[in-house]
Amino acid sequence: MSDRYMKQALIEACEGISKGHGGPFGSVVVRQGSIVGRGHNRVLEKHDPTCHGEIEAIRDACKKLGTHDLSGCELYTTAEPCPMCLGAIMWANIKKVYYGCTKLDTAEIGFRDDDFYKHLSGEAKVLELQECDRQACLELFAQYDSQEKELY
Repeated sequence: MSDRYMKQALIEACEGISKGHGGPFGSVVVRQGSIVGRGHNRVLEKHDPTCHGEIEAIRDACKKLGTHDLSGCELYTTAEPCPMCLGAIMWANIKKVYYGCTKLDTAEIGFRDDDFYKHLSGEAKVLELQECDRQACLELFAQYDSQEKELY
């Protein structure tokens, strides 16, 4: 089955590949039948590991729509989102994602998403997390919480 929005995600990915911006990852954000955000992997171009296609498309959509809340939008992407992109998708309130290649397909071409999934499931340790200065940070949280309540 071919999908017109996935075709646009593929075009984004091809553009990024042809320009040497990064991996074969392109995405579009769709709202009520219209594309409101586009992006492709720009990790190499921007020297920024957060510039995945999904995140670039989310940033584009948020800028165009003037909001951080993409409720009611869907995302089309050439590959199953990595854990970082899944987090961004969830924070943006996107509830439906269509993807082309699986995380196993992505591993076949040398990307290490599976390492991160294993870390999140507790199967492997990729980084160390350690609590530090919790009390000072709790005070900061309390300050923020009281200011937010005053605003509303």
